[in-house]
This record gives sequence, structure tokens and C-alpha cells, in this order.
Amino acid sequence: MNIGKRLEAIADFVDKGSRVADVGTDHGYIPVYLVKKGYSSFVVASDINKGPLEKAISFVRLNGLEKNIETRLGGGLSVLEPGEVDEVIIAGMGGVLMANIIEASLDVARSARKLILQPMQAPDELRRYLLDGGFEIAREALVKEEGKIYEIMEVHYTGVRSYEDDETYFEVGRRLLDSHDPLLAEFIDRKIKKYEDIVISIEEKKTQKAQERKEYCISKIERLKELRKHALEGNN
Repeated sequence: MNIGKRLEAIADFVDKGSRVADVGTDHGYIPVYLVKKGYSSFVVASDINKGPLEKAISFVRLNGLEKNIETRLGGGLSVLEPGEVDEVIIAGMGGVLMANIIEASLDVARSARKLILQPMQAPDELRRYLLDGGFEIAREALVKEEGKIYEIMEVHYTGVRSYEDDETYFEVGRRLLDSHDPLLAEFIDRKIKKYEDIVISIEEKKTQKAQERKEYCISKIERLKELRKHALEGNN
């Protein structure tokens, strides 16, 4: 069963034998994949929108997995009871929305053994929220699909708040650097290019705000280059 590199990479974060919830399941690809590949025998597939959930229901029925996959209509973690599942997948949405989903149902999020998060935007804001909220980012990985690089995080609730004095680590997670992911250098290069493009776009502007923005971006570029060097040394 081929569900694409991104979804497969997310599924690989699941511990075999776990009870799993896939929040925002869309077509239900991950739940079906988890059961068919033997990762889990019980998965809750939920979505806030009726249309996507109906597609998931059809896909589950097509694969004859109604006894293993329970579909639920509802937003975020509100469809779950604390302790009902071991692991929760939240993927394919923005980092700020993910933080809001977790915050809205903290009892459920804290009761899960593991959260598997794959933000499409604002991963820095998600990391900031998690660390401030007593969640530990235990593992991170990158996956490339159709030219885009995606970040995946494994998160555990510990109740211990963490503080980060270098904001660059909200952009490039410490666990990514520790893992020396083979995509890390390219991942950082893309971030450097983003800041370089900003510097070029404001080069001719002489306002104080533009100069402050330029200085900020240059400092980011320098710090990211340091992290890139670290990443390359780890892969040698």
C-alpha cells in the first residue's frame, strides 16, 4: 500500500501495538496503513469536516477494516477521552492550529504516551508552545516529497517547562541537529535562502525599520550557517 513518503514517515513514528488516533484524518490513509502494516489493531480516525470523514469511512469500508478503525466527527482532541489511545497523530495543518488543538484538550494530550506532529507551517511557533507547556520533543525527522521538506516531531508530556535562549533552535530543532538527518543541510540551506531573499528585497530601503530587519536577517543567516556546518560535520 503506497500512501506517499510523508505519510509513511509519519506512520513509522508509531510504536507497534499502540492504540492510535489520527486527528484530521482526511481520507483515512494513515489509519488504514497502520492496521494493514501491523502497527496497530485499533485506530480512531477523526475529522472536523463531514466531507473528508465520509471519504475516510468509505476507504475504511473498502479495505474491510471497520472492526479496527473507528471514525469520529469532531474537532481536534475533543473526540477522545483521556487515556483512550496511546499515541496521537496530528499532521498536515499549521503549527499554530496544532498548538491550539493541544491547548484546548490538554487532559487528552497529556495522557497520551506520544504525540506525533507534522506541521505544514509555523513549526517554530509549535516548538515554542510545546517547550513552554511542559512537553519534551524527544525525536525529530525530515522527509522530502515532491520537492518539499517536511518536519516530523515525536513529543512526550513531562510537565517540565524548557527554555530556549537561542531562538534559532525554534526554527531548526535541537533533536534534528542531534540526529544529523541526511536532509538537514538542504533543510537549513532553504532557510538561509529565505533570509537572503529578504535582505535583497529590502537592500534599497533606507528606513530604520528596514535596516533593523536587514540586520536581523543577516544575524539569522550567520547563525544558520553555523548550524549547517555542524550538520555537515555530523554526516561525515
